[in-house]
Amino acid sequence: MHNQIPPNQMFPSFTLDKQDEEDDHEKTTEHKKDPEEPSTKRVRPVAKSNSLTGVITPAKTPALKRFGQSITRSISFRTEARPLPPANMRSRQKPPLFTRKHNSQCWSDTVESHDLTAKEIKRQEVIYELTQGEKQLIEDLILVKKVYYEPMLKLEIMTESELGHIFGTLDSLIPLHEDFLTRLEKLRGSEKTVGEVAPTLMNWFPCLEAYITYCCNQVGAKALLDLKKQDKAVERFLLLCQESPFSRKLDLWNFLDLPRSRLVKYPLLLKEIQKCTPPEHPDEDILPDALELILSIVEEVNKKTGEAECQFYRRGLAYMEESQRIPEIQLSRFLYCQGELKNSKGQRLHVFLFELALVLTRLGEDREGGHLYQVYRQPFPNALLNLEDIPDSEAGGGGTFRTAFTGGNDKVRNCFRVSSRGRAKAQSHSLQANDSFNKQQWITCLRQAIVQSRDRSSLTSQNLQSPPPDPTLNNLADLSLNPAIEMTHHATH
Repeated sequence: MHNQIPPNQMFPSFTLDKQDEEDDHEKTTEHKKDPEEPSTKRVRPVAKSNSLTGVITPAKTPALKRFGQSITRSISFRTEARPLPPANMRSRQKPPLFTRKHNSQCWSDTVESHDLTAKEIKRQEVIYELTQGEKQLIEDLILVKKVYYEPMLKLEIMTESELGHIFGTLDSLIPLHEDFLTRLEKLRGSEKTVGEVAPTLMNWFPCLEAYITYCCNQVGAKALLDLKKQDKAVERFLLLCQESPFSRKLDLWNFLDLPRSRLVKYPLLLKEIQKCTPPEHPDEDILPDALELILSIVEEVNKKTGEAECQFYRRGLAYMEESQRIPEIQLSRFLYCQGELKNSKGQRLHVFLFELALVLTRLGEDREGGHLYQVYRQPFPNALLNLEDIPDSEAGGGGTFRTAFTGGNDKVRNCFRVSSRGRAKAQSHSLQANDSFNKQQWITCLRQAIVQSRDRSSLTSQNLQSPPPDPTLNNLADLSLNPAIEMTHHATH
C-alpha cells in the first residue's frame, strides 16, 4: 500500500560551530601554558573537523553558484554512453563516517547565564527550535533553487514547463518563511529570551494557505519527476547531485517534500510551547486560538491535497468497457489508500480504494511512458462491498489458489477476499498483501470505506423518503474480521 512518509529529519551542518573552534584552540594552547609538563607526555593533535566547511561556503550564495557551474561543466563534457566515474561524484576530502547535524545548538548554548525556571527554559528552547527550523528550511529551499532548478534549466535537461510543474510554487515559499523568520528574530530581547510569541503566530499562520497550491501540485509533480528520471541526462544529473556532500544523501524529492513536512510540524511545536507557558503569561489566552488556527489550515491543506490526488488518479484510469464507468468513481472526493496486491491468478494488480468505489487495475504505460491504470473487471461500489478475512493456513482454499499465492511450498498468508452484492452480477476477488501489516492496513481502510458508504446510502435513502434500506446493509457483524482491530466511525470528508 502506498504510504506517505513525512518524517522530519535533522540534517548535517554546513559550518563548524564557533564553540567547536574555540574548544580546539584551547586544546592547542593548553600545553604551552604549562612549562612544567613532562616531555614524555603525549600531546593529542587537534582533530580535523568533520564539517563541510571546506566543501561549501555557507554564508554566501556564490558557493552554490560555483557548485552549479561545476555541475554544468561536468555534465557538458559527458556523453550518454559513458557512465559517471565515481571519483567525479565525490568530494576530494575523505567523507566523514558521521555527518554533523544541520544545527544541534540549543537555546541554552546561546546565553551565558540566566535566572529562568526549568519550565521557562523549556519554553525558550522550543521557540528557539521553531526559529532554527525556519532558518534550515530557508537554506534548503534556496539550495534547491540554486543547485537543482537553475542548472537544469540552463543545461536544458528539462524544459521550463516541466521544471515549473515539478517545482511548483516552491520559489514563492522562500520569502514567506523569510518573513516569518524576521518576525521571530525581532521577538528576541537583549537577554536573548522571547516574551510573547502567540500574536506573531496568529498574524503569520494565515500565510500558510499558500501551501494548498504547493501541496496539491505535488501529486502530479512526483509522477512527472519519476517519468523524467527515465531520461539518461536527468538520471545522471540527479545522481551527481545526490552523491555530492551538500545533498546529505537526499534525493530531489526529499527536498521538494520538506515544506509539507515543516507544515505538519507547526502544531507539534505549538503544543509544546503551550505546555511550557505558565497560566499568568500573556500568551496563555492566545495560544489555544493559534493552535486551532494552524490545525484548521493543516486540515484544509490535507483535504485539498486529497482531492487533487483523487482527481489525478481518476484521470489515469483507462476503462476497457463503458459499463466500468460507475458513478461512484467520479463522485469520490478522496482516496483511502492505493497500492499493489496480488490476485489468485498470480497477477499483480494496482488497487485503488476511492471514497465510494474499489477499483482493481493493471499497470500499463501511456504513449509518453507514464503510468496508465487499465481497469480490471468491474469496479465495486463500496456500499455493496463484502469483505472477508482469509486466515493464514496450509489448506489455503485449494491447489490452484495455494499455488498462485505461495508457489505451492508454503502457507497462504496475508490474504483477504472482496465480493459484490446487489446491483450487478456477483464477482469475487481473493487478494494478497505484501505482509501482515500491509494486509491489516487494507482491511482497516476497507472497513471504514464500507461503513461510511453504507451510512451515506442510508442517509440518502431517508432524505429521498425511500423505503427503509435492507437492515443487513447496516449489520456490521460481517465486518468484524479481527478482534484486534477496533471498528471506528470517521466523519465523511
